[in-house]
Amino acid sequence: MNLKAYFDEKKGLGVLSTADDQGAVNAAVYARPHVLEEGHLAFIMRDRLSHHNLDSNPHAAYLFREDGPGYKGLRLHLTKLREESGTDLVREMCRRCRIDDSPDAVRYLVTFQVDRELPLIGPGESVE
Repeated sequence: MNLKAYFDEKKGLGVLSTADDQGAVNAAVYARPHVLEEGHLAFIMRDRLSHHNLDSNPHAAYLFREDGPGYKGLRLHLTKLREESGTDLVREMCRRCRIDDSPDAVRYLVTFQVDRELPLIGPGESVE
């Protein structure tokens, strides 16, 4: 699937799930990801639990439910590739940075590879 076209076109609710190195799970509401040229996804994060979990466990899942009737959307299994903070790219990509420009509002651009794409519900549930 062309994720750039998908996320440019669809509106909805996204949830990023992470776990720490002990397996304690966290889920947080996140905006649609930025889709980079190489097909990787990037999220702007603050230094909160999701970001902290990714320091010890690079695996995450992103669930996106499209606006509208029914249950349409995607589940994406992700692996963290890299992160950066304080760069021009972070400032350029941050959709909400102008809302809170306080000095302690450090943001990270965290980039992931997509390991697996599944529909929100339906086929693809079997363990391979």
